[in-house]
Amino acid sequence: MSAAASPAYERIASAKPGALIFLCDHASNAVPPHYGTLGLPEAEFKRHIASDIGAGPLTRALAENFAAPALLGVWSRLLIDLNRGPDDPTLVMKISDGALIPGNATADTAEVAHRIATYHAPYHAAIKAEVEVSLAAGFAPALVSTHSFTPVWRDVTRPWQIGILWDRDDRLARPLIAAFEAAGLVTGDNEPYDGALEGDTLWTHATMRGLPNVLIEVRQDLIADAAGVAKMTPIVDTALRTALATLSNPHGRP
Repeated sequence: MSAAASPAYERIASAKPGALIFLCDHASNAVPPHYGTLGLPEAEFKRHIASDIGAGPLTRALAENFAAPALLGVWSRLLIDLNRGPDDPTLVMKISDGALIPGNATADTAEVAHRIATYHAPYHAAIKAEVEVSLAAGFAPALVSTHSFTPVWRDVTRPWQIGILWDRDDRLARPLIAAFEAAGLVTGDNEPYDGALEGDTLWTHATMRGLPNVLIEVRQDLIADAAGVAKMTPIVDTALRTALATLSNPHGRP
C-alpha cells in the first residue's frame, strides 16, 4: 500500500506522439499517508475494492510493447474513483462490496471537492493533454483502458476470461471480441459490465471527441501475479494489434 506521495498519476512517456494511448484508472491500491487506511483493515487493500488486480502491470507491459504513452492512477479507487465523472455519486464510495469505509463515510462536500481537485482533476487533465499532443501531431489516437474483474461476484461464477466494454463506438470492440474468441478465450460483449457509462474516462476523453476507444477487462485470476501478466500480455497484444489494423485510417484524423 505504498506509492509516491505525489503526483496523482503515473505517466509512461513515448518517444514520439502516436495513434495509441493506454489508460489504467484503478492501477494502485495505495492511499496518501495522511489518510492512513481510511479506517479499513490492511487486508481489504488486497481485494478488488481497492484496485483492479493485475491491470497496472498489464498496462505497463502493453505500453512497452507498443512504445505508446500510458497514464495510470497512483491512488486507490477507495480514495476516489478516477473512472467516474466528478458529479457521480459513486465517486467516493462509503460502502464497497460489503465493506464500510470509515474514512469516506465522514467525507463531506468540502473533502470530496478536495479529493477531486487533488487527485481526480490532474489525472483527467493529463489524459486530455496526452490526447492533444497526438492530435497536434496529426493522429486521431485510440484510447485503450485496462481493467480487471473478479472471477466470482455475489456467489455467481463469471464465465468470461476477457470482457470488452464499449459505448457507441464499436470500431475496436468488434474486432477485439473476434480476435479474443479466435484465440480461444471466452469473451464478453459488454460483460461483465456495460461500457455505456456517461461521465466515465472513455466517455469523457474519447466518445465525446469521436476517438476510437475500448475498455479491456481481464479476469483477475489470469493476471493476479507476474507469471499471469507475462502469459496474458502477448495474447492481449496480438488481439489489440489485429483490432487496430482494422481502423480505416489508424494513423491520421478520422
